[in-house]
Amino acid sequence: MSDIVRAALVQTTWTGDKESMIKAHEDYARDAAAQGAKVICFQELFYGPYFCQVQEAEYYEYAESIPGPTTERFQALAAELGMVMVLPMYEKEQEGVLYNTAAVVDADGSYLGKYRKHHIPQVKGFWEKFYFRPGNLGYPVFDTAVGKVGVYICYDRHFPEGWRELGLGGAQIVFNPSATSRGLSSYLWQLEQPASAVANEYFVGAINRVGTEALGDNDFYGQSYFADPEGKFVGDVGDTHDPELIVRDLDLGLIKTVRERWQFYRDRRPESYTRTVEL
Repeated sequence: MSDIVRAALVQTTWTGDKESMIKAHEDYARDAAAQGAKVICFQELFYGPYFCQVQEAEYYEYAESIPGPTTERFQALAAELGMVMVLPMYEKEQEGVLYNTAAVVDADGSYLGKYRKHHIPQVKGFWEKFYFRPGNLGYPVFDTAVGKVGVYICYDRHFPEGWRELGLGGAQIVFNPSATSRGLSSYLWQLEQPASAVANEYFVGAINRVGTEALGDNDFYGQSYFADPEGKFVGDVGDTHDPELIVRDLDLGLIKTVRERWQFYRDRRPESYTRTVEL
């Protein structure tokens, strides 16, 4: 089996309503599949606006069960296209219990599980504690048709613990769907995630929406990209203003190369802790 995985990211603007946003992402997935992509990740809270710019209870209506109607809709599409999908959504576990979550669907359409965002900011323009509880499912790594996939979400990326947990769990590709606006984070955006790819020896897919939405002044700057285990961008970084489907070939063989390059790299991987001792 080839070590090359063709992977896709979507950065886009808010269309104005949930149904048209879902349809737009179905189109992006079909386009990615036509280009040969076998795994795709959408942006944070992909079917809605980034409503955390305000604190209004009306946006609780965007929450739904996971799995639920949107998950099931994309399960059918994943099976049709033979594509692994990471679907960042607003989850309602029960009345009043809400999470910022990503569902993971395998290429045969089976639902593999979900990740719930752990680190929840509460600052101007990012009033997330009004909408979400901290995640409580740990840092799962999903065994998919394209390899072992992990998820971290937006603000999580500022904290090293989850990156490390995913690496120890054997992740080969970690997706970080985000809604990040211009300012200080513009510098950190191209620093933290490649550094995490190097520190943990896997590929990172960093996704950020684009545009300014009517709810606030946040100017989402795109620049979505893949970083390899050497910290290098795989191809060009996404546009700073326009929607874009980013499709790149990821050579998972590079993970083994990096792991074996230096002893201190090997010592940080989970397989190094299992040794046969000859007596």
